Amino acid sequence: MPTTKDALTGDPGVAAYFSLELEGKATGFFTEVSGLGSETEVVEHKIISNDGNQEVVRKVPGRLKWQDITLKRGITTNLDIWDWRQEVVNGNVASARINGSIVMYSQEGDPIARWDFVKGWPSKVSGPTPKSDSNEIAMEELTIVHEGIERVL
Repeated sequence: MPTTKDALTGDPGVAAYFSLELEGKATGFFTEVSGLGSETEVVEHKIISNDGNQEVVRKVPGRLKWQDITLKRGITTNLDIWDWRQEVVNGNVASARINGSIVMYSQEGDPIARWDFVKGWPSKVSGPTPKSDSNEIAMEELTIVHEGIERVL
């Protein structure tokens, strides 16, 4: 449990970039990540007292839902995420389910947070939507579904 001292001395992390590690191997660097969490559904039960006079609503935990992880980056020549997605397209979902990590780095390049996910596989990869008259960076996006995630750093 964090102490007041921990809360006062720990500076909030300013993320500069993120890396995706698949089975311990750095697969790429990304500028944006979302979906690093989970949610438990709330189930409401109405309970009536023994004498029938009072109705109480009790809230209990329901199903656990993991958020899909979405990563975005400027397009590169690295095809690792496309090759990983192709495993799923080819029907090899069992071999595509792998453990991995999302690592957040500071502006100095030091790891400041890490999330490990279990049995993840790419449900979506999309490339850029280039326009010849634009000077925007061409972005690609990866969505990973998984069976659990935990912050370990």
